[in-house]
Amino acid sequence: MTINEIQDEIIDEFSLFEDWSDKYEYIIDVGKKLPPLPEQYKTEAYKIKGCQSQVWMHSHLGEDGKVLFEGDSDAIIVKGLIGLLIRALSGQKPEDVAKANLYFIDKVGMSGHLAQTRSNGLASMVKQMKLDSLAYQAKLQAK
Repeated sequence: MTINEIQDEIIDEFSLFEDWSDKYEYIIDVGKKLPPLPEQYKTEAYKIKGCQSQVWMHSHLGEDGKVLFEGDSDAIIVKGLIGLLIRALSGQKPEDVAKANLYFIDKVGMSGHLAQTRSNGLASMVKQMKLDSLAYQAKLQAK
């Protein structure tokens, strides 16, 4: 699936919920299903700057040349946000991740319902994922 197809799926899932308390429950559920991040990546080197809570993100290039992301947070809502970002971007080509327009964040109304500090943290996570992807894209082009 493409990044946009996955985003459209996420938008459809959010449309099933009437109010934001249900949407938050859904985000929390996404976070609970996120595979645990190995402890070796819960270090300063993998920490996302600009997040109020502790957030760690690790990426690597799969053998198929696609970027794989994993992450974790000490805040359950943030962990759910990480899960949604990973769902949309992991397993995609580096150039697709780097140029992705993550419109699902606005379409589901997340921008208006997250505290400013959480919105800033979300933007920092997206920025890091795109920076990692640009680095992998350059690495692949250098081969």
